[in-house]
This record gives sequence, C-alpha cells and structure tokens, in this order.
Amino acid sequence: MSASAKTPALSTLDEPFLTPIEHPRGLMLRLVYSMSRRQFGKVMTPLKVFVARMPLAFGRFTGKIGQLDKKLTLPRETVMLVREQVARINVCLFCIDIGRAFTIKASMNQAKFDALEHYATSPLFTDADRAALDYVTELTRDKKVDPATFARLRSFWSERHICEIVWCIASEHVYNITNIGLNIHSDMLCDIARKSAPSS
Repeated sequence: MSASAKTPALSTLDEPFLTPIEHPRGLMLRLVYSMSRRQFGKVMTPLKVFVARMPLAFGRFTGKIGQLDKKLTLPRETVMLVREQVARINVCLFCIDIGRAFTIKASMNQAKFDALEHYATSPLFTDADRAALDYVTELTRDKKVDPATFARLRSFWSERHICEIVWCIASEHVYNITNIGLNIHSDMLCDIARKSAPSS
C-alpha cells in the first residue's frame, strides 16, 4: 500500500470524517437545525455529522445533558471550569470552543478561563477551585484519583458537589469522544458570541 493510501490528504485533516448533512429530510431535524441557528448563529457541526445520522432519541440524549446541568447546585462558573478543563485535556476543539462561547454569553470572567492552564498558580483561582481542578485533571488524565487528591477536594466541597463534579467530568467525555471520534473541530462559536455580546 502506498503512503498516500494510508495517510489522509492534508486538506482533509481539519474536516469531519463524515460529510456534514446540510439539508436534513425530517421535520424534527429541520427544527433542530433552525434552533441551532437561532441560538448559535449557525448549525453546529455535530448536529450535521452525528445527530443527523442517528435516531432522534440519541440527539435528545445529548441534549438532556445540558438540561440536567440546570439541576446542579454547583456555581455555574465551576461547572464551566470543570467542563473546559476536561475538554482541554481531551483536546476536543469543538467543546473548548462552545464552552467558551457559553461563558461569554453568560458574562463570566474571561480572564479566569484564559488562565485555566495556570490554575495552580494564578491568583484568579481560589483554593476550592484548585482542589476541584486537581481532581478533574487527575481523573481525566489518569482515569484514577489519588486518595490525597480526593481528601483535598472533600475539604472544600460537599458530597453532593463532589458527585456533581463527577457528573460534569463523565458527561463531558460523551461530548468530547463523540467529536474527537468524528474529527469535528471548532465551529468558531466564540467569535460569534463575542460579536453578539453587549459592549461593556
């Protein structure tokens, strides 16, 4: 087999492995596309690549994750920090982008998200933040957690909060692995969110 047969062309490396479906047939899917345009300014690539090829129940399942997040008692900023850290470690470019777009729309402290890579030393993060992010980083990266890391987490967060942090980590992997597996990259949603954000 030739090298060219084994290696994808450079022009396709940033494209999804499956061709996006731009014009879905079903009414429900067309409504989902329309809702995405209204909310994000475009039809998100995961909808066109993954959801459009699956029974609608699968799309509803992934949508349910966001609905369940509304039942969390964690501060919304903490939820987004956890999800962004998981996406960063897993290198899910789509999830990093859409996560930041949500933080922009919610007027969260962007300097803090910019400094996420340096959470261990940045003064923008509290000790509680660091304990949570140490746990998130270890579990996502190593697929196990040192008891000392968990003990530090427990010193700052309630048992309910700890279970919610685990939920955020686990459910973020659903998004991340789906996009990584289909080679879905950033939709540049941050840029759209910044353009539509009110001027300070």
